Parts: sequence; structure tokens; C-alpha cells
Amino acid sequence: MEPLWWLALGRVPGIGPVTYLKLLKRFGSPKKVFQAPFRDLRRVDRVGDRLALAIKEFSDFSAVEEELSRMETLGVDLLLFGQDGYPPSLAAIPDPPPYLYLRGRILPEDVLAVGIVGSRSATSYGLRTTFRIARELARKGVTVVSGLARGIDAEAHKGALAGGGRTLAVLGSGINVVYPPEHRSLLERIVERGAVLTEYPLDTEPEAGHFPSRNRIISGLSLGVTIVEAAPKSGSLITARLALEQGREVFAVPGSVESLRSRGTHALIRQGAHLVESAQDILEELAPMLQAWGQRGRSLLPEEPPARDEDLTPEEREILETLGPEPLHIDEVIERRGKEPSATAALLLQLELKGRVRQMPGKRYVRLE
Repeated sequence: MEPLWWLALGRVPGIGPVTYLKLLKRFGSPKKVFQAPFRDLRRVDRVGDRLALAIKEFSDFSAVEEELSRMETLGVDLLLFGQDGYPPSLAAIPDPPPYLYLRGRILPEDVLAVGIVGSRSATSYGLRTTFRIARELARKGVTVVSGLARGIDAEAHKGALAGGGRTLAVLGSGINVVYPPEHRSLLERIVERGAVLTEYPLDTEPEAGHFPSRNRIISGLSLGVTIVEAAPKSGSLITARLALEQGREVFAVPGSVESLRSRGTHALIRQGAHLVESAQDILEELAPMLQAWGQRGRSLLPEEPPARDEDLTPEEREILETLGPEPLHIDEVIERRGKEPSATAALLLQLELKGRVRQMPGKRYVRLE
């Protein structure tokens, strides 16, 4: 069984993505790597005697077989480098993962993707800006890629889903380990409308060292990466650096000069990142690449957004008139309307599902333009 050999080679201590792919290129398949003579293994760049011996002595195939059995039970697939279904943009980076654990589906149109990442402790401004940009991108047919983390990442996925589009979540843990745990329902929605993927085996906990490695996959899957709120030494800036190394575009959303979370994005803009205020700024910058993909790319160029107010009931319009761009607590909304609390809560939920309002932390709501 071919996946057995792929996973087994990944479990050999000391074999990272670059060494794995060097072995793959030299011998043609993981199975042939295990069958190769010691003298041939040791001659491969980055291998040497110690790693060649580790390959020849590897014997933990039963654990790999158990993992494959659990993957089948959990509905987890395996994408293999160089084979059908492996994202071509990711295959082009210097250190692509040899395989990816996958729930959901990666489609050919996901090659038109933009990454959105940022602060876990985002401001209200950052959250609603992220949601709006992701929703606009999704409506244009662009897949939104992020990391399922708290704050900006989660809002990027939610915005894409609200826009009726596709989104990919890249984890820094095993695919059966949801982190943060409160995003379990969001993860399941992403599986339905996109995919969740990781290079880490089942049960792998989300250790800090996994996230820089995870970030190279986010940028590798994307034509460009957008940073929304980042402190000077945040992981989002690592993603921006990786994107540049991979030849991707880097976009940054400006913020308040008084906010620490804006210093990272402002530094990126000073260094040449594209300043972004809307999804259209991203689309215009990526237009040559989008057009290279033919008619689908051309359909992403500027056009008038469809009118949407006719989809609203009179009660929903009343709620929108009550709300503004600054967060308003649900109790204040109820007080201003003078209607039943349960009816107001139901209307807010409907408007959130329609992508017209966003619930912020603390039961506060803002209107989305």
C-alpha cells in the first residue's frame, strides 16, 4: 500500500521536507528509498551515514498501519507530492510538505487563493476589516487561506464562508486536534465548503515550533498574503517573509498609529508591501496572474457589486439602521428597538448569516457595509 511507505519515511527521525524530497527525486518513491542499499542512501545530499542507517533500521510500520486505519475511520485523506490533487502552487515552493493530511476537498480553482493572517488578539477594527476583505474576495471567486487561529485567522475563514466562497485552513497540529478548541464548529463548516489540511500526524499537539512551518504552507497555497494587524515580532511577519521568499505578493492593511498591533503592518508597508484597504486593491494587484488563468481570472476584475438590500425584511433593515460601524452591545440594540429580546436576537442571527452584521466579543454587533 503506497501511503504506508510515504508515512513511514516521514517518521524516520531526521528526515525533514527538503531531505525527503531529495530522496524521492533520487530513488523515485518512498518504497524504493527503503529498498535502496546503504551505500546509495549515504551518498544523497543531506543524508550521510547516520540518517542512512536510520532509514535502514526503521521498523515501526505497525504504527503507520494503525494511523492509516484511523485516518479511514475519521474520513482523512492523504495528498502525496507529485500526484493528482496536490496543490501545484505549494509544490513549487523550496520545501513543500511531502504529503498532507486532508479533510474536505481541494479543487483546481483553489489555485486562485489569497492568504489572510494576523493578530490573535485583534481589535474590533481588525476583525471587521478582515471579515469584509475575505467576504469580498470570496464573492469574486478567490479562495481564502488562513490558519484557524483566534482573531484575524478565524475572521478570515468566517468572511469567506459568509461570501459563499471557499476557504482552506492549515493547522499546526494533527488534523484530529482542533486548536483552539472553540473553533470546532468553524472547522466543520470549513470542511463542508473547502478543506482543512496539515503536514502533522494524527494526535500531534499544537506546539509553538509547528506554526512557522505551518505558515510556509499558508503562503505556499496563495498567490499573495495579506497581513491584518501584527505586532513587530509576530508570527504573521514570518508568514510575510516566507511569502516573499516564495515569490508571492505581500499585502498589509494599515491601522492606528497608536496601536502596537499596527507596527508590524506599517513596517511591511514601509518595506514595500502593497497597502490594502479593500479586496479590490488585492485583485487589481493580482490581475495579471488572475488573467493568466483565462476567463475565470478575467471574471475577478472590477465590477459593480450586486444590490443586496432587496433580500432584507423590514425588521432586518430596522436593525441595520440601529447599528453602525462601531460595536453596539445587544442590550443597547434591544433598548433602542423597544422590541422583544428574543426577536431581536433572532434578527441579528439572520443578518449575521446574510453577511450584513458581525458579532464581536462580548455580544457586541457591528454593521458590515
